Amino acid sequence: MIRESVEDVVRRARVAQAEIASWSQEETDRAVAAVGWHCYQEETARRLARLSHRETGLGDAEDLYALQRRRVLGILHDLHGARTTGVVESDPALGLVKIAKPLGVIAVASPATAPAPGIICNALPMLKTRNAAVFSPNPRARRSARATIDVMRAALASVGAPPDLLACLPEAGREAGSQLMAEADSVVAIGGSGTVRRAYRSGTPAIGAGVGNPTVVVDETADLAAAVAAVQHGAGFNHGTSCSSESNVLVHHSVAAAFERGLAEAGSYLCDEAEAERLTRRLWPDGTTLDRELIGRPARELAAAAGIDLGGREVTVLAARCADPWRDQPLLREKISPVLTLCVYREFDEAVRLVQSIAERCGLGHSCAVHTTREDRVLRLAEAVTHCRVVVNQSTMTNTGSLSAGVPFTTTLSAGSWGGSSVAGNVTWRHFLNHTTVSRPIPARVPDEAALFAPYRADSVAAPRHPRLLAPADA
Repeated sequence: MIRESVEDVVRRARVAQAEIASWSQEETDRAVAAVGWHCYQEETARRLARLSHRETGLGDAEDLYALQRRRVLGILHDLHGARTTGVVESDPALGLVKIAKPLGVIAVASPATAPAPGIICNALPMLKTRNAAVFSPNPRARRSARATIDVMRAALASVGAPPDLLACLPEAGREAGSQLMAEADSVVAIGGSGTVRRAYRSGTPAIGAGVGNPTVVVDETADLAAAVAAVQHGAGFNHGTSCSSESNVLVHHSVAAAFERGLAEAGSYLCDEAEAERLTRRLWPDGTTLDRELIGRPARELAAAAGIDLGGREVTVLAARCADPWRDQPLLREKISPVLTLCVYREFDEAVRLVQSIAERCGLGHSCAVHTTREDRVLRLAEAVTHCRVVVNQSTMTNTGSLSAGVPFTTTLSAGSWGGSSVAGNVTWRHFLNHTTVSRPIPARVPDEAALFAPYRADSVAAPRHPRLLAPADA
């Protein structure tokens, strides 16, 4: 029965996608704008945010509302003016013309965290590239996912576009989701590592998100007030449910006390050693697996669960010190909660090595950040780590797109081969296109053999190690 349901949804999506495969850019852009406009409306965004929060219990309704509006606007800004139909590239000198074409039906496995923004901001670039999308939501977010897709289907109908371009599986769960992945033309998987692994095993071309857990370096030259504001905002926003929420902070020993004071003034509670131990045991009861019932909960609820008395203070983040970050321990892992781990370092090179060490233990490829005025240190960190993103003097939340940063808006942050992903970077509309290349004859190009072999021959002529490979005249 599940297989028939999945097949039926995919069949209708294929019919709808075939209908728009020959759309002009203007027709495509009108449908995208309609969907974006309906999802951007304040009343709609608030309704979906409240529904998502009630259903999943994750995050904060006000933050979900703000996130949806900001991401819709950012995605539309990135899509505006982009050519995704017909001839999109031409190089007369090489006799090449590139024509954009859709992938077809894309299966999207969407998580329970921020379900509405996640679904909308995948749908918009997929529509921009004339694809259909069928969503397999996390069972915890099934109702809010359906409500979100209903808004977008109504928007499509309002401009005469086939509503079946966007659909939701009638059944939520692993079996239906795996069947959808097998039936679709392409897969985008966001969520837990198990979901991503199933996508790559589906036999269908797939793009998966990477494991989050950003580590942040704050050096002695940093603007501490700005660093505190960025870290506090990122760790506490939507109760830390983003994969880009600040997770671990490495602070230079000379400014550590001032940084901690700043966090406390901004709304963090600094746990003592005993409180940090209780918090750790509560979040990871078996020492390994994060308690899924506690993710995305407010700091005050986490504190109560761990027996930490916050008194009457307004607290949005719990901060725990880690005396030995070189030792593997749960507090250094992804938390998906408003919890920060604070570590102290003495030399910048030590911090760089520690960022990489934490990533190797807790998840490679995603992102890290540095707060500094030293450009040389930015490049030292970026060259040393196996991360796709290094954020400078801003919250790691800007990984997913910001109007004050140049990275494109996305909900899928792939982690490259380091993190087991097929893409290294933010997944955007460019990843949802096929291209046909037209090649015409051009005047023959004659390679300059001397220039091509110069990097090798210059050394080999001066000190030949393989004389048999040299030309007879040079032997």
